[in-house]
Amino acid sequence: MLRWLLGGRDVQEPVEKSLVLCIGDDQPQNPYTELQILKGHSDIVRFLVWIDDLRFASAGDDGVVFVWNVQTGEKLHELQGHSRPITAIAVFPSVHRLQPETRHLLTAASDKTIIIWDLNTGAQIYLLTEFQSSVKCLMIIERLDVWLSGGDKICTWNCQAELLCKTACFKDADVSSMIELPKNSIAAVVRKDVDNTFATGSHVGELIIWDSLDWSVLASESQFWNAAPQFDKPAEIKISLTPNQHETCVHHLSSDRENIFAAIGTGIYVYNLLTKTVIAYQQLAHDSRVLHIAKLPNNQLVSCSEDGSVRLWELQELPPAEPATSGLFNMWGIGRPNKQQSQMAKRKLECSVLKSLELIGDLIGHSGAVRMFLYFKDHGMVTCSTDHLIILWKDGEVESQFWSKKLFQKLEQEEQYAA
Repeated sequence: MLRWLLGGRDVQEPVEKSLVLCIGDDQPQNPYTELQILKGHSDIVRFLVWIDDLRFASAGDDGVVFVWNVQTGEKLHELQGHSRPITAIAVFPSVHRLQPETRHLLTAASDKTIIIWDLNTGAQIYLLTEFQSSVKCLMIIERLDVWLSGGDKICTWNCQAELLCKTACFKDADVSSMIELPKNSIAAVVRKDVDNTFATGSHVGELIIWDSLDWSVLASESQFWNAAPQFDKPAEIKISLTPNQHETCVHHLSSDRENIFAAIGTGIYVYNLLTKTVIAYQQLAHDSRVLHIAKLPNNQLVSCSEDGSVRLWELQELPPAEPATSGLFNMWGIGRPNKQQSQMAKRKLECSVLKSLELIGDLIGHSGAVRMFLYFKDHGMVTCSTDHLIILWKDGEVESQFWSKKLFQKLEQEEQYAA
């Protein structure tokens, strides 16, 4: 029914449809049985940012920021001030120490400006224009009451939008991402911080785990697409790709401090930091490139793709693999041993600790690429897309209880008013 209402998926790349996992209409583990469509943007929606348990903001190529109520879908504020697409967005939880409940929104755009907004009133507080190029990323360091902007240089600002310091200009490329490291340090053009380590992903599919204190390489994985078996090495998961069939670029990384979840090409991978191996994967998780992946508090994985879908995954233990044998004689060492079978048996035992990624839900509602999503524990999930839409995905049972309660409260109020 959702496919009929919204026009279905818009697959942007020719792929082997039969190879991609499919799931039917009966999805008992998928709680998102209701959706609400939020309209307002006139161009691609690229960013969603969490404000608090009831609010989030959206932004994109139309240069407009909307603040929404996730429970009702109500549009709270429309923030207009940028003349070009928005390139970065962040929330400062407590800009003023005397007013800890105040939350401010920072937005950067390709018009080479940064605006700081009051989220309670929707008013502009500061407008910063002294930039030579677009700001590509913003980072908040709340404990120090400072924030950083990254572009052709990295600038540090205080709560009153006063410039504290800046680096020299970067000649080769702009800073596209920043994370905070121990000892008041930051790393630029990296992906995700994991305790005292951080991970980076490259356009050629290389994943590297770094020590954030001495910058040494703790582990790496760069053969995701190599299908050649290597029995003398620890078990690895390989992908078989033909030239120009799928990209091997690492599009997104996230972590739960135990595993790193990587979106690589059309596949998703779970890399364990302790064993330094890929413990689960789906090499064709979507019809097109996976753009965002994260693990939810309920231990489910969510991925979204250019194909317009959002998918729910469950990480499950695999049953222990049985060692392969070549008959009774070989079992007792009699006869000529089969070296290849012995190697295969050893490999099966090494792979026995692997888990499987099982598809448990398919959320089809967008007609364009889904850029990212936000998870709200009590109010479902939010997705944004190139189709200019935002969709609230709701748990059907929770919503029924919520509206039943609201109706009951309304009837009580009417009875009291009538009395």
